[in-house]
Parts: sequence; structure tokens; C-alpha cells
Amino acid sequence: MTSAFSSTLLLTLLLAIGLFFFIRAASKDRTTVVDVHSPRPPLEVLNGMSLWLEERGWTRDGGDADQQLLRFRGSVASSKTLAILLSILAGIGASCLGLVWRQIFSQLGWWPLLLASLGPLAGVIYSRRANRMETLELRLLSDSNTQGSNLRLRAHRDELIALELELAPSLELASDGSLLSSPI
Repeated sequence: MTSAFSSTLLLTLLLAIGLFFFIRAASKDRTTVVDVHSPRPPLEVLNGMSLWLEERGWTRDGGDADQQLLRFRGSVASSKTLAILLSILAGIGASCLGLVWRQIFSQLGWWPLLLASLGPLAGVIYSRRANRMETLELRLLSDSNTQGSNLRLRAHRDELIALELELAPSLELASDGSLLSSPI
């Protein structure tokens, strides 16, 4: 085996490892907790958030009055575009790996190129892992020293960003801003 083929094989295997971790990261659970404050009364803030969440397809899933907790449930769908892209990338990567194996182990014939048929498997794996039920929790933090509403929200990071961007002006919500400044 020449050094050119072995280095090509190494680079192709590194690309396969990168694709594996990309699929894993694309379907990773990104549940985050953030504290928000509003000068408005708690009932007004909770009603506004509840209406907004129900408009977005979330359904009430009960709660706990003693803990001052509201729970919502919603279904998160995978991105069909990303599933197709991952399938194409995996197919191309598997084809490259098959070509390298074909060059290194010529006695195998053209059989290593059948690895390309595994490409759609990446999209299927992503779709199954990304389709899931998510929960969103609103907890009223009672603090007698402050006026207004203090809430602790626990949900998927993207949903919290949407909530902060869309409801902050109308409900006068304020948080530490870490959701909007984080690159991840």
C-alpha cells in the first residue's frame, strides 16, 4: 500500500467520523434553563406565554400548583432538507471510501462501491433521532422582595430564543441575554 493511498484512506475515515458526529450533534437534545423577569403581574405574563405557545402548536400537559409550574408538550419534527443533505453527504463519503478500498484492495473488485448504498441510512438515523416529543416548563419563582414576575423557563434552546424575540416587547420580558449572544 503506497503512502498516497494510506493517507487518502486516513482522510476518508476522518471524514466519516466527522459525518457521524455531525449527525449526532444535529439530533442532540438542547434543553436549556433561563430565568426571565417582567414588571407585569404574573397572571398576565403566564396567560400571554400560554396563548403564544398554544398558537405555536404546544399543548398543555398539566403542571403543579404547589410548585407553581405549568408544563407544555409539543412534537419536534426533523428537517427533511437536512436529512436529504446528510444522505447525499454520506453517500458521497461512502463512495469515496469504497473507491479508496478498491484501489488498496484491488482483489475485491468493484464491491466496495456498494458502500454508497448506505448513504440514505444517515438521513434515516437523523430523522428518527430528531423526531421527538419536547416539553416546555414555566415555573413562577415567588419572591416577595421584587415586583412583577420572575419565571424560570426550561425548554429547547431554539424555542426559548423564539419566545424571547417575539414576546419580550409585548410582555416586557428581560433575561441575561445569554441565549441571543451564544454562538451555539
